[in-house]
Amino acid sequence: MAQKDIVVIGLLGPNLDAGEGPERWDRWRPTVALCQQEDLLVRRYELLYPQRYEKLAQTIIADIRAVSPETEVRPSHIEFQDPWDLEEVYGALHDFARAYQFNAEREEYLIHITTGTHVQQICLFLLTEARYFPGKLVQTAMVNRRERETEGWYRVIDLDLSKYDRIATRFAKEREQSVSFLKSGIATRNAQFNKLIDRIEEVAMRSRNPLLLMGPTGAGKSRLARRIFDLKKARHQVTGDFVETNCATIRGEAAMSALFGHIKGAFTGALRDRPGLLRAANNGVLFLDEIGELGLDEQAMLLRALEEKSFLPLGGDKEVKSDFQLIAGTNRDLARWVREGKFREDLLARINLWTFYLPSLRDRVEDIEPNLEYELEQFARTHGTQITFSREAKARFLKFATATDALWQGNFRDLNSAVIRMATLAPGGRISPQVVEEEIERLQSAWASPPLARSAATPEALLETLLDEDKLAELDLFDRLQLASVVDVCRACPTLSEAGRRLFTASRERKTTTNDADRLRKYLARFGLSWQAIKNDA
Repeated sequence: MAQKDIVVIGLLGPNLDAGEGPERWDRWRPTVALCQQEDLLVRRYELLYPQRYEKLAQTIIADIRAVSPETEVRPSHIEFQDPWDLEEVYGALHDFARAYQFNAEREEYLIHITTGTHVQQICLFLLTEARYFPGKLVQTAMVNRRERETEGWYRVIDLDLSKYDRIATRFAKEREQSVSFLKSGIATRNAQFNKLIDRIEEVAMRSRNPLLLMGPTGAGKSRLARRIFDLKKARHQVTGDFVETNCATIRGEAAMSALFGHIKGAFTGALRDRPGLLRAANNGVLFLDEIGELGLDEQAMLLRALEEKSFLPLGGDKEVKSDFQLIAGTNRDLARWVREGKFREDLLARINLWTFYLPSLRDRVEDIEPNLEYELEQFARTHGTQITFSREAKARFLKFATATDALWQGNFRDLNSAVIRMATLAPGGRISPQVVEEEIERLQSAWASPPLARSAATPEALLETLLDEDKLAELDLFDRLQLASVVDVCRACPTLSEAGRRLFTASRERKTTTNDADRLRKYLARFGLSWQAIKNDA
């Protein structure tokens, strides 16, 4: 394979490259010096400079021709009114890179970053890193500033980090630490949950757009939101605070005031100005849990604040600004609420860019044991008392906790409460089988109460709205009762995948490959039903 020609792209240095008369040859001039290197044959030098440095440029071109006759110097005028203005410099160099005819098959490009202002050097670096300049960086320097020398030395810097195993390994380790941090250091075993956290870490570190965390109450949305903020704070991506509120706890005028603030005298009892949560979250993260509970007026103002970074406090006529990242949490089906007129479609479109569904605890039975250990560690940290299970007690609790009939309606809140109760009652700091049995009875009793959020319509009644009389008449009682139970599970689950996992818990273990959502979709299709039809009529 033929060796590629070396092409250097660099800025003329009005200070470092300056010099007149014979004395200039006693100075180190980086542009000329790069072409004097014995082991680097530069075939072409793309010399960039403003028109006002034409005289100096012609001197440099002549000197390069003298020291390296093989080098063709191609001058290009590129104007900078202010070489320290980042936007102007980046724009001019970006335009040059877009218009340049690169030939990577025949030429290798070196981007010289020794000359020019620091801003110009930074822009050359960024454009090379982004591959607008498809090459490597080259830097030159003097060997000894106290002695006269004109050639100095050079170093080529390749920004393709994938070639450096140690750096790649370090980055991979840092990412693993970040993922572990988001999981509170819990060695979770559920493959889908681990994949979810990997993606959340990736997005959280690269984006300031809103994040929507969906999932049942107690699935860990609040804790995850806080961990995302802490991770961004540690990486210096935010300088402000973490501000959170549960939208279900604020209503009407109180919601307006809490979120957007108010001015003194805005309403009866407004004795002083109130900044509001949005302003408190400036340059930080605002977590709005149960965002579906916001009123439509508050939703409209929140949308404007997200898009324009400004809003009007209650009773005010002067806009205030706040630049925050929104993390929203909900256990509602917001798409359904849009259809029912309870949630603004434009706001959902704005916050639905990055949506992550946190599975319930009973959909993560593999993670119950590591979370059990985590809760015990948290209890010890809070109460200063180390609590352990006896072997029999732990085995009994895990058997109960991972069984298919363990509802875990409150998800991790249920688990947290269970551990606190058992740890508090543990004789001598050791949880006994008797304590576990008492806790199991307590949980089963609590779960026996009907869920408060369940729709009033029975599954059998819902079948009558989903299927016409002829189709219903064709169904045996066995199929009708089974289908009604499946429909009931579908109504209770926010996604098709979760419903499939819940319905096929046992048989999944016997299959080499699992696609619960597809199995459920095909089952429903046998009766002419679809997931969307069930959710629309629920």
